[in-house]
Amino acid sequence: MGPAMSQPIEVIATSDAPPAIGPYSQAIRAGDFVFVSGQIAVNVRTGKLAEGIEAQTRQVLDNLRAVLTAAGASLAQVVKVTIFLARWEDFTPMNEVYATYFPGRAPARAVVQGPRIPEGTLVGLEAIAYLG
Repeated sequence: MGPAMSQPIEVIATSDAPPAIGPYSQAIRAGDFVFVSGQIAVNVRTGKLAEGIEAQTRQVLDNLRAVLTAAGASLAQVVKVTIFLARWEDFTPMNEVYATYFPGRAPARAVVQGPRIPEGTLVGLEAIAYLG
């Protein structure tokens, strides 16, 4: 056995973002890192999916911000984002909205087309934040 972990692994949950609907957590804090599970553009107050790529991009980033806030983090601490697009032609409008959420140092990022993302979802994302 290796040395004992100095910091526990903590489950992050907030009612300000869509709840986990399966055997996963909204996020996990492990030491100085927060690993945020895939987010989609559901508004938790209405229970509805935002309409259009710009609105969905804002909502998914607002959901990310809510989960990070629950973990004691912010968008400024995000170091890696993976974005999933249903349609590659939505890249430019998604990117324009995304840039407004990361006006300073932009995190590392990958964008992939994800044809199997939930019905009606145009954009989703997962992220890693560093709190150190």
